[in-house]
Amino acid sequence: MFGRKRTGPVIKTQFLRLHWDTEDPFVFASHHADDYPKGNAQQAPPLSEIGGRNLGRDYSKVFGFRMYHGKVVPGFPMHAHWGYETVTIPEKGFIDHFDSLGNQGRYGFGDIQWVSAGSMYLHDEMYPLAYDDRPNPNDITQIMINLPLKDKGSDPAVNMMWSEDVPLIGGIDRNGRNYSVKIIAGSFGGTDALPPNEVSWAADKEHHVRILLIRMSSHSEILFPKVSSSLGRNLYFIEGSTVCIGGREYETSQRFKLNGNEDVTVVNGDLDGTYWLLEGEPIGERMSSFGPVILDSDKSVRDAMNHVRKEEFNKWPWDLIDKFHPKGTNRFIRFSDGREEIPPL
Repeated sequence: MFGRKRTGPVIKTQFLRLHWDTEDPFVFASHHADDYPKGNAQQAPPLSEIGGRNLGRDYSKVFGFRMYHGKVVPGFPMHAHWGYETVTIPEKGFIDHFDSLGNQGRYGFGDIQWVSAGSMYLHDEMYPLAYDDRPNPNDITQIMINLPLKDKGSDPAVNMMWSEDVPLIGGIDRNGRNYSVKIIAGSFGGTDALPPNEVSWAADKEHHVRILLIRMSSHSEILFPKVSSSLGRNLYFIEGSTVCIGGREYETSQRFKLNGNEDVTVVNGDLDGTYWLLEGEPIGERMSSFGPVILDSDKSVRDAMNHVRKEEFNKWPWDLIDKFHPKGTNRFIRFSDGREEIPPL
């Protein structure tokens, strides 16, 4: 019956859409998977495939892809963040990035961008179709983590983690089957993730924040040991056939709210499976939110939204709000102070 409390490790299930429900300390997550075609000279889809769309707000998957808020190159032109963090992981495809601090870059194919926006921060995130000799599929997951009240108002910070440096460990279960775990936050199997920004809720190990990307071969299994009764633990099954948790079988494309105070064994089904694990101790503070702002009260949010409307174009240092890099650009980040980083050779 609806409302009956479940027994066992699975507390709640929910089918997934483009945007995923989360729980404290996470506030939002989305998964963008689009089959973009070959790019033209503007790193954009051909006109024949974008005609008739509601350009500027295109969330209909026509010809296998969406333009989102882009009108030439797909993606998200200048927009604000205020009061939380954004962890962006493009497993496939590139993201071109410009922000109100004066930073710019191109990253993709397993890189991680970690943005802590305690105060008003503006950036654009465009998805260039960089290749003109083959399709440009993307697979981009974006995870937003709240900040405690004491850190709202802190200066924005941007951190780039190149895929070559991100811990990726392989495992073999008791039956000799394989799995791999990409450690984006927290730790797994005795291996720690790269450090997040200092202001992050994930920076304190006592908060038990973990973000893991897990790939499992058919019929392999993985164990998530118990942590605490207050831990929020959610598993997102995004690709595969079925999964068995607590002796019960479930279909793909589901979110599982799991008991954080219980050992949980996940057994993958017949096909290779892909999962995301998001877990952490809740911040547990009352907050208010609207649009791109999460602060302490409704009044603070209204004041912040008014400030964004009045100042966003004054604070934007670039000539375009949907700016992207020239064709042929490789992965890099250039900070406002002139420092430049590229992936390790």
